[in-house]
Amino acid sequence: MALSELYSDKILEIAGNAIQPGRLAAPDASARKVSRVCGSIIEVDIAVADGIITGYGHTVSACALGQTSAAIVAKAVVGTSVSDFTALRAQMLAMLKDGGQPPDGKWSNLAYLEPVRDFPARHASTMLVFDAVCDAIESLKAR
Repeated sequence: MALSELYSDKILEIAGNAIQPGRLAAPDASARKVSRVCGSIIEVDIAVADGIITGYGHTVSACALGQTSAAIVAKAVVGTSVSDFTALRAQMLAMLKDGGQPPDGKWSNLAYLEPVRDFPARHASTMLVFDAVCDAIESLKAR
């Protein structure tokens, strides 16, 4: 597969129609991640109550892959437990690095990113939102 084929119509559609939630006014935790490979940047805010993500915001400056994963997370993350999100990050990493199965259920659109596994240089931007949210979760646990 050529790199240009990686950017499927569905990925471009999701990235192009992504909601831009902005930042939360009073987050419980925030994190910023930068991909050293491509320069993509994401800043996320989360609100958490009783182990459930109750609020989410982000600003993102990324390629279509980073925008797509961030858009899917923004749409589905509220209502997800922190442990389920941490498991989702692990599943995404396994999908990209070990040929694991893509997520399903409310996360099924992440399957559109499965072809990224053949392009290791694109893994970081695809994982950026997952890494940022998990960093924010970890900062909450550290308090």
